[in-house]
Amino acid sequence: MVKNYEKAKGESPEWRSPQFFFDGFGLEFGLDPCAPLDGFYCVPATTRFTIHDDGLRQSWKGLGLVYCNSPWSIRKRHVVPWLHKFWTEAAGGIFVCVARTSADWFHELVLPHADLILFPTGKTRFIAPDGRPGPSPTNGNCLIAKGGVCCEALRRSGLGVCLTVDRNAAPSARRARGLAQMSLPLLAAE
Repeated sequence: MVKNYEKAKGESPEWRSPQFFFDGFGLEFGLDPCAPLDGFYCVPATTRFTIHDDGLRQSWKGLGLVYCNSPWSIRKRHVVPWLHKFWTEAAGGIFVCVARTSADWFHELVLPHADLILFPTGKTRFIAPDGRPGPSPTNGNCLIAKGGVCCEALRRSGLGVCLTVDRNAAPSARRARGLAQMSLPLLAAE
């Protein structure tokens, strides 16, 4: 069994987004809740929270568009509290996560809420703290849009294929049971 949940190969769980993301988006963000302490950084955000600020404990309300590339971790489901925060407090924005399309959290927290999902062409090599491209990741990632401005930015970015979720399709019986059973534990994960 694989025990590598997008483990950061190296010293840092902070894998920084590449400049070409932002060149493609053409957006300015109001908040980056996961900014690094030092080293390479290119997110065009007015407000930045670092690990010392603990972006999960800060309010994101009223700060404008959010760009969230949460810390990569060896801990399974590390992304869940960040997605909860994004859906409940961001007015709009773009969230980066591993494209684990079969994971329960993807079905509970991404598919029912995303306005648009972009799957970048190829595997994105994120940037190490020293500014060099990191190794090719084991999985692809996706960029999740919330709000019309961010949907349009992803559509025109040229970064990959954009998909929308058909919310009129009935969920499978298995998924419906799973969602009902997961509701309480996911809230407790915050």
